[in-house]
Amino acid sequence: MADQFDLVVIGAGPGGYECAIKAAQLGLSVACVEKNPTLGGTCLNVGCIPSKAMLHASELFAEAEHAFPGMGIEVGTPKINVKQLLAFKDEAVDGNTKGIEFLFKKNKIEWVKGLGEIVSAGKVKVGERVLEAKNIVIATGSDVAKLPGIEIDEKTIVSSTGALTLAKVPGRLLIIGGGVIGLELGSVWGRLGAKVQVVEFLDAILPGMDGEVVKNFTRILKKQGFDFKLGSKVTKVEKTKSGLKVSVEPAAGGETSVLEADVVLVAVGRVAYTQGLGLEAAGIATDKRGRVEVDASFKSSVDGVYAIGDVIAGPMLAHKAMEEGVALAERLAGHYGAVNYDVIPGVVYTAPEVASVGKTEEQLKEAGVEYNVGKFPFTANGRAKANKTTEGFVKIIADKASDRILGVHIIGANAGELIQEAVVAMEFAGSSEDIARMCFAHPTLSEAVKEAALATTGLPIHM
Repeated sequence: MADQFDLVVIGAGPGGYECAIKAAQLGLSVACVEKNPTLGGTCLNVGCIPSKAMLHASELFAEAEHAFPGMGIEVGTPKINVKQLLAFKDEAVDGNTKGIEFLFKKNKIEWVKGLGEIVSAGKVKVGERVLEAKNIVIATGSDVAKLPGIEIDEKTIVSSTGALTLAKVPGRLLIIGGGVIGLELGSVWGRLGAKVQVVEFLDAILPGMDGEVVKNFTRILKKQGFDFKLGSKVTKVEKTKSGLKVSVEPAAGGETSVLEADVVLVAVGRVAYTQGLGLEAAGIATDKRGRVEVDASFKSSVDGVYAIGDVIAGPMLAHKAMEEGVALAERLAGHYGAVNYDVIPGVVYTAPEVASVGKTEEQLKEAGVEYNVGKFPFTANGRAKANKTTEGFVKIIADKASDRILGVHIIGANAGELIQEAVVAMEFAGSSEDIARMCFAHPTLSEAVKEAALATTGLPIHM
């Protein structure tokens, strides 16, 4: 096998595999190093894809249990077969990972199986092989963040990985961390019958999201049965014959209380995965959080070595990594490539979904930017009323002087799809008036976006 390539990508997650595919499409010879037995990284194997399969299944279960009778659908009391649920999830994973394998073969990308170590600029060691390349891309993603003193066994004390493989619905699920991962997985098992409690260090869930959205979303989750202990920290998890005893105290310090749980999910974030890559020996600079330091072109401190995705600064989102991978591949092939970091959407795939793009009100106030806000509730949207999915709203924030859209925040059914309308508008520097003057199909949930746009400078029609 030839060991010389134009490009070697280390890591076959979303950023890595898209970088490899785009580079190959642009005529470069490419090898992709991946230590796991399947391609796709965390996202396809133990993250985005399997969690969405389980979210989808659990939403249908909840609909059958609570919504079907009101629609005149009589199916009796639904039962959950966890073994089959996990098989359904695994089928989704298998289809996606094999799809990436097919694309590698189609684009003549060599998949080099093993752990890659950067020996020096232009050389990557994988087992006994040394791959030589004009350029190297580090796309090794991230790993679960650990809590000191709490050992994850993936059985009763689990990470997001273990939470996707529980053999039965836990009676009591305690989640450490009120971020996206914890709330999504809590939604899965909560809908299937678990009593869900969330312990969050900060005073609110979903840090960094628009405050009004967080306030309303917290209320919705409480209605669904979530119990929150905010401004609190877990100091110890003790295994007993009857389950787990979780010691919790106020984040600022104070009296300890003990909560009981059958399963504890540690979901306090993720950290850059850079172990074993030989970064220090190769002279590749990292920051205090272990992330590779790069310039605006994704170049590290060593010529010919680049990094993208979760191993560099920025939001740890699969689609952010994908955009960076494609932009870098285009640059390495002599074309133009760039990422607009001001217009990267974020989605929480609960029910209802939460989606946002751009600035929050809090960020704009801190920056001293004057703005207008337009809001429209789904209670006034015809399709939402027909579907009985009226929780939530669309909120558009536009610059007061220019009317340019600065941020859009949505709680509601299909928010993750609706937010893309805002992404398109913002990518082309659109104004709220631009959206307000567009023709939207009726009846659709997307009409709420138009009405929110109308509300930024005038009055919505249906309010």
